[in-house]
Amino acid sequence: MADLSIEGSALRSARPRALLFRVLGRSHGAGSTGHGARRKRKLGPGPVWRFGPALGPVLLLLLWSAGSATGAIDDRILSPPWTVVTTGYELIADGRVQENLWTSFQRSFWGLFWGIVAGASLGIVAGLSRIGEYLVDGPIQIKRAIPALALIPLLMLWFGIGEPMKILTIALITFAPIYIQTHDGLRSTDARYIELAETLDLSNWQFLRHVVLPAALPGFLLGLRFGVTYSWLALVVVEQVNATSGLGYMINLARTYGQTEVIILCLAVYAALGLSSDWLVRLITRKALPWRKILAD
Repeated sequence: MADLSIEGSALRSARPRALLFRVLGRSHGAGSTGHGARRKRKLGPGPVWRFGPALGPVLLLLLWSAGSATGAIDDRILSPPWTVVTTGYELIADGRVQENLWTSFQRSFWGLFWGIVAGASLGIVAGLSRIGEYLVDGPIQIKRAIPALALIPLLMLWFGIGEPMKILTIALITFAPIYIQTHDGLRSTDARYIELAETLDLSNWQFLRHVVLPAALPGFLLGLRFGVTYSWLALVVVEQVNATSGLGYMINLARTYGQTEVIILCLAVYAALGLSSDWLVRLITRKALPWRKILAD
């Protein structure tokens, strides 16, 4: 009887495994006995190429070069890439690019800094307190409905046309996505974690450190990625307003003299700054969230 019971339990335990192999591993059993084991197909976007992100820009550069060399692109409309490179080398040798680039970088950095401070602080206040949400979320949603660029004339009347107006404009444009993502990350915290914190009788500081901040970090980093991009977009606009230095000033000056190669050079610098800063935020995200496995990995 003992042998029969052991044999019966073995059959019962083997039945679910056999059913599992029939449902999930049907091809494995058939392929291994016939024409050899089939290679397992992986779902997802595909393997990572080492220089894959450069494929699109290189293709665009090749098309631009081919169009300029064959005359399909008029030099008066779009300067050839070799002319842009030559002009860039001359401006770098004169020090004009470095000086104006440093001015633009400072404006973008301080605008983004105050945008991060305001967006993260207000997002935490509105995300952790119902009263804070009632007081903060409404005005911010009203501000979101008003284009930030439409506030420039009012900011010029209040702060003039100097650096405070430019930095404040960048901060107003960048803080909104950071606030939204931080607030959403806090409000999307799994209720089970909150119940566990209450069961363990965590203090307010322990609750903030071990539950709130880890829950809000993915949303904050996503908002930071948007904010970094918006800071460069806002910089392009504010430097068109009576600026006497910066990349936008170089673009305005080149437009006056019809120097398309200088305009394209400054736009290329803007693009390089935007791509490099976005890459930096993505790197920080991977380092700060090593436990998260996503499709991009």
